[in-house]
Amino acid sequence: MVKAAVSQFNAGQTQIRRIPYVNDIDQIQQIVREAKQQNALIVYTLVVPHLREGLIRAAKEEGITTVDILGPTLDAIAKVSNEKPHLEPGLLHKVDEDYFRKVEAIEFAVKYDDGKDPRGVLHADIVLIGISRTSKTPLCMYLAHKRIKAANVPLVPEVSPPEELFEVSPRKIIGLTVKPEVLNIIRQERLKALGLAPNADYANMKRILKEIEYAEGIMKRLGCHIIDVSNKAVEETCGKILQIIYRGEYIE
Repeated sequence: MVKAAVSQFNAGQTQIRRIPYVNDIDQIQQIVREAKQQNALIVYTLVVPHLREGLIRAAKEEGITTVDILGPTLDAIAKVSNEKPHLEPGLLHKVDEDYFRKVEAIEFAVKYDDGKDPRGVLHADIVLIGISRTSKTPLCMYLAHKRIKAANVPLVPEVSPPEELFEVSPRKIIGLTVKPEVLNIIRQERLKALGLAPNADYANMKRILKEIEYAEGIMKRLGCHIIDVSNKAVEETCGKILQIIYRGEYIE
């Protein structure tokens, strides 16, 4: 804002000095003395009342011009909203617990994605299981932004599921299934995107039916909740998962 104002004048070279974290009167008095020596004006955004009043008083005694940027805006918002400002410095840049929980959940989802480390399921808030292309990874990332630590485990007929999966309460596990014809189309498009033949075994209907049957058998064995993700957006499926979580039906 100061730079924009200065640009409107033929003031030659202008020095702008920023002084953050002003939190006591002694510091303010020192700033005022320096401003007087350099024939400067003081533009400020102090929100703590006694610091703001101290600056105004000290500047007036030394004949220094001051400009309050934040004060008029706070007064206007208070008038419109009928609320009083917190008058707490640094709120804009305050990093709270919610932020750290979100970052931690995102890092967790990346670390334990696609069964990379089966030990992750023991520490997850929720575990998603399903065959390939049932949106396990996108759902885990979406849940992470809701501060939920989610791990996912792929189910493949040729590979036994990790033992850790059977050590987790079924209330924390959600199985993802899909209609064969829908999955067939999804996998064909995936193969095309990779530059492979769409008739590969990966998208073969017989293979798909085998995978779905195997996966649903594991899910029934675990006794977990099952969601059909056919033709559902990630947000819609995530909404159903969140309903399960917040109802507490499947989460301890």
